[in-house]
Amino acid sequence: MAETSPVPRRPSGELEASVLTVLWAAEGPLSPAEVQRALGRRLARTTVTTILTRLHDKGAVSRSRAGRGFAYSPLQDSAGLTARRMHGELAKQTDRGTALARFVAQLTSEDAQLLRALLETAGDDTPEGPEGPRPGPGTAP
Repeated sequence: MAETSPVPRRPSGELEASVLTVLWAAEGPLSPAEVQRALGRRLARTTVTTILTRLHDKGAVSRSRAGRGFAYSPLQDSAGLTARRMHGELAKQTDRGTALARFVAQLTSEDAQLLRALLETAGDDTPEGPEGPRPGPGTAP
């Protein structure tokens, strides 16, 4: 008797990433049927709706009433979503210092240099830095 190999599973998060890519490319909110068409795959609309519902539950997309269903929009761009996920993972740790230290230890030298530069300028894009309020555009320092 010949064994049949099981259908290979998609990597975890692949469908969510595909759905988010469609939403990021859209000019406005999309219904599950519109997302399904944009994916160009043989996915059931109920599968797409489930993915969108999970993304909504995770806070990655917003939804608004559209007829009898919902239309979905991304809440953040790809970089914002990655940052949110990183914060979420860090929040799960009881020893944040060790988690951050291990993260930094695994950075490439280019990423470590970029992180240093970002940390040095972290407060520079807010109206108030450590020295107090900064003058706005067109005002004297």
